[in-house]
Amino acid sequence: MKIFMTGGTGFVGSGMVRALAAEGHEVTVLTRSVAEDRVVPGGVSLLEGNPAEEGPWQEAVGTHEVIINLAGASIFTRWTDGVKRRIRDSRILTTRNLSRALSSRKGKETLFLSTSAVGYYGFHGDEVLEEAGSPGHDFLAELAKDWEAAALEAEAHGARVVLCRFGIVLGRRGGALGQMLPLFKRYLGSPLGDGKQWFSWVHERDLANIFLFLLRHKELEGPINCTAPYPVRNKEMTKILGDVLEKPTFLPPVPRFVLKIIQGEFATVLVKGQKVIPKKLVDSSYQFEFPALKEALEDILK
Repeated sequence: MKIFMTGGTGFVGSGMVRALAAEGHEVTVLTRSVAEDRVVPGGVSLLEGNPAEEGPWQEAVGTHEVIINLAGASIFTRWTDGVKRRIRDSRILTTRNLSRALSSRKGKETLFLSTSAVGYYGFHGDEVLEEAGSPGHDFLAELAKDWEAAALEAEAHGARVVLCRFGIVLGRRGGALGQMLPLFKRYLGSPLGDGKQWFSWVHERDLANIFLFLLRHKELEGPINCTAPYPVRNKEMTKILGDVLEKPTFLPPVPRFVLKIIQGEFATVLVKGQKVIPKKLVDSSYQFEFPALKEALEDILK
């Protein structure tokens, strides 16, 4: 298939590109700048353009059967009004531009795989959250709701839209683990808050395999929880990561108020969480390579 991708040079996207190319797909990656010496896998080409702005790049969208939208500024930072605006614009504007670019594919079979996040559900304590759950009302929930609405605009042009609600992606080249590992390797890893909050996660290889699965299963559309089937509490995640690294985690939990001082509003994301289950994937017989956290971390770290 011919696949057009935004966010294909980032932490999640680079692995996704390799997986798609290995399956023989022809992938065009939109990037803000194309370095002449950048090496890409066979079957992959780079196109220069800013997805958050309208431009000539949109003409190329219509020549592809599949659109994968992974673009978005990182949320893992202290939120100021400016940062929140950048987080929002990087997602909403990009997704809206892609949806509008699909007008040229009206009448043709098109698949739009657009990223969202489990933050859509808001914070629900121990409640099990499946795809039919209602949206929350905090910043990330409102963001995800508007993000998904921008993607669903593509349905007006006949596209099959899948809203891929990511959990925390665990991988070798960055992401959440990239921020946690330096502390754990110095024996400074510890639970956050009371440690009871749920941690919904997915191995980067399963995430790529889920996207390949969605290419093949045309009956799947709408929201899909892209998380492993066994979420864990923060306290359990801390212990498992310490055990895999062979670095005991003996420090007391980091109090909520300390995280609030350091991270501001973003601290809420760290001390609350969602217990998300990938019901649609399980019901469709997707087989997770890494359903449990210990095995996932052993694969990534060892």
